[in-house]
Amino acid sequence: MIQLRTILNVADNSGAKLVRVIKVYGGSRRRYAGLGDIVLASIRKAEPRKSVKKGEMVKGVVVRVKSPHRRKDGSYVRFDDNAFVLLDGLEPKGGRIFGPIAREIKEKGFVKIATLAEELV
Repeated sequence: MIQLRTILNVADNSGAKLVRVIKVYGGSRRRYAGLGDIVLASIRKAEPRKSVKKGEMVKGVVVRVKSPHRRKDGSYVRFDDNAFVLLDGLEPKGGRIFGPIAREIKEKGFVKIATLAEELV
């Protein structure tokens, strides 16, 4: 469950390290984002000399959540952290994705992120 002002780790090599959620897309009264949802975020911490800078607003997709996510078969999946991948259209901005990624990301249409990921859970 990701909401406004949630701090997320960045799971790609775009240069950003931490982001803070500003807006959850999907409706004017939508409060929470889950796996595979697109959010608008502000970069809070970034590496020097990379393509993104601190304070920039970026769109991205939530790829890991701490709260348990129920799957259609009745099982639950949850991760150790909340993570985010920066998007450029529907493609990831970075060239590598770090850590495990939920299978729901591929089902929601982010196939490129799923193929770049180290592990699909």
